[in-house]
Amino acid sequence: MALSFDPQVLPVLGVDDHLPAVADSELLLESLRRRFAAQPDWSPEIKIEHRFTERAPAHASVLVGLVPRNEITVLLTQRTDHLTDHPGQISFPGGRAEAFDADAVATALREAHEEIGLEKQFVDVLGELPTYTTGTGFIVTPVIGFVDPSFTVNADPFEVAEVFEVPLSFLMNPANHRRHAVDVNGVRREFLSIPWDGIDAQGAPRRYFIWGATAAMLRNLYRFLAA
Repeated sequence: MALSFDPQVLPVLGVDDHLPAVADSELLLESLRRRFAAQPDWSPEIKIEHRFTERAPAHASVLVGLVPRNEITVLLTQRTDHLTDHPGQISFPGGRAEAFDADAVATALREAHEEIGLEKQFVDVLGELPTYTTGTGFIVTPVIGFVDPSFTVNADPFEVAEVFEVPLSFLMNPANHRRHAVDVNGVRREFLSIPWDGIDAQGAPRRYFIWGATAAMLRNLYRFLAA
């Protein structure tokens, strides 16, 4: 669904630099394993967006892939511009659940394979976060897992324009989380963005504008790890 506004030109209403970053010691591989094995008492900050379609709700899953390199990174994709849902946006690999999927994990792993060619044997699933409901009616389960850094990418060019990684420490620092708001059809819509200045596949500097549902699910991951 095409947007009626450009989120990148909207003013920044606030930056959450008053909140502490997740400590580096909590972002290590074994620390993350322990956190998912013995989950804290916590609540997601953002659960449901204001609906702006009449389409029937549908279940979906995304893979929040954590790649242990020199530091842990998060695997993200840039969607192609011609897709019906969320064209051109940055997202996690994932998509709609099918009747033959055994559970949310199966959906996330299947979709990651279909979108970016990630074989499921490269993924060590840690757990799930609570569902996040998008304005387009998708009830999304974020599935968190370690991705073996020896994985290879074979992206579907119809759906995926680019696959890239962002340091988890950057995403888990609220000083990088910005707040925006826009009126859509008379309804105020508030959202987060997490812009990241990285390097594209051609080696050129590029700003990756992470926002909307992807930023919201990352914010919920922050709340989980900071609890």
